[in-house]
Amino acid sequence: MKILISHPTSNSNNRAVVKGLSQAAMLYEFHTSIASFQGDLLERLGGFKPFKEIKRRQFDLELKDFTHSYPFLEAGRIASLKLGLDNLTKHEKGFFSIDKIYKSLDKRMALRLLKTSKDNLAGIYGYEDGAFASFTNAKKSGIQCFYDLPIGYWRTARKLMKIEKERWPDWASTLTGLQDSEGKLQRKDDELALADIIFVASSFTAKTLLDYTGKLAPVEIIPYGFPTPTTLKNYTPLSGKRKLKILFVGLLSQRKGIADTFEVANKLKDFVELTVVGRKVTNDCEVLNKELSKHNWIPSLPHNEVLNLMRTHDVLVFPSIFEGFGLVITEAMSQGTPVITTDHTVGPDIIAHEENGWLIKAGSTDELQKCIEDILTKPEKLADVGKAAKETAEKRPWEVYGQEVAEAIAKYNKII
Repeated sequence: MKILISHPTSNSNNRAVVKGLSQAAMLYEFHTSIASFQGDLLERLGGFKPFKEIKRRQFDLELKDFTHSYPFLEAGRIASLKLGLDNLTKHEKGFFSIDKIYKSLDKRMALRLLKTSKDNLAGIYGYEDGAFASFTNAKKSGIQCFYDLPIGYWRTARKLMKIEKERWPDWASTLTGLQDSEGKLQRKDDELALADIIFVASSFTAKTLLDYTGKLAPVEIIPYGFPTPTTLKNYTPLSGKRKLKILFVGLLSQRKGIADTFEVANKLKDFVELTVVGRKVTNDCEVLNKELSKHNWIPSLPHNEVLNLMRTHDVLVFPSIFEGFGLVITEAMSQGTPVITTDHTVGPDIIAHEENGWLIKAGSTDELQKCIEDILTKPEKLADVGKAAKETAEKRPWEVYGQEVAEAIAKYNKII
């Protein structure tokens, strides 16, 4: 069987699936916005600072003959973000908004299905917000629809964010995920209704689908892979006056638990040093601006520098309230840096509490504080837990994720 797959911006998990399908001889075509390959003009342009974003869109040469790209809208989005032209990227409405880019590629896939031979094409693999039109045409042609839900279901998100608004009213403006229009939310539900199988990357995401009111397709839980583990991590004993170096990486939103992080860091300020890496989701949150002034704040860093920073810290804190996976978790573990995270991330799928990381209840500042206090009383455990985290990463490279998705698709095709 052959699979048509698309993703407007591509990312690590999408690349792994594309590669997995290719290696299983199951890839029909791959469609994206910007794609460069070794030796082509785009790759050379990526060597210049203004075009460095292109470097993130470089793919293996083995995929070149399968890849189709449509760079106009995505190039416009990137340029608009750099120039601060916010109206052009405005949520759902901007000409270069991410929503418009997803819809545009989805429509292209829908048209592609009408023009392609059905003899070789057995399925289409699409992602949330970019699959409705293509899945609709696929159903008309008897083509299977494989749906990737990278984050939890929206109805669950709304319930949890309502609780957060009541728990942290001063941080409500950071909960920007509540801005989706009714039309966009209905489209998400319509995509789920059309899916023949749903892929999620964590047990938590699967649980959120219990809030879906319609008939649901089978759900496959396949956690993402880990980056290449480091060999450079050094564990410095926590002795003398050295404070525990805590790192938070992610959008500065209470969806990610940033208020809980600051609350605990402030209470334990005599014993911990907090560094925060991430961009603001709003400039209108007074309490966020106040907290950032108290701690080390880095608005943005290239990915390789984020990994380097992870290695220099004792522990990553990621107390997310609502997550599909939490890539920073696996990134930190690959660097030998242990993670404190919640049961609303991939944590329960890959972390054994106090063995290769720590798990706490989402939305519990008390549990986060107690966990850090326990580490402070037994700092020698940091090295053991960090080494165990890296060993976990070594067992699951990105290639394994891609292979498992391809195997699940093949298995499903045989069942039907």
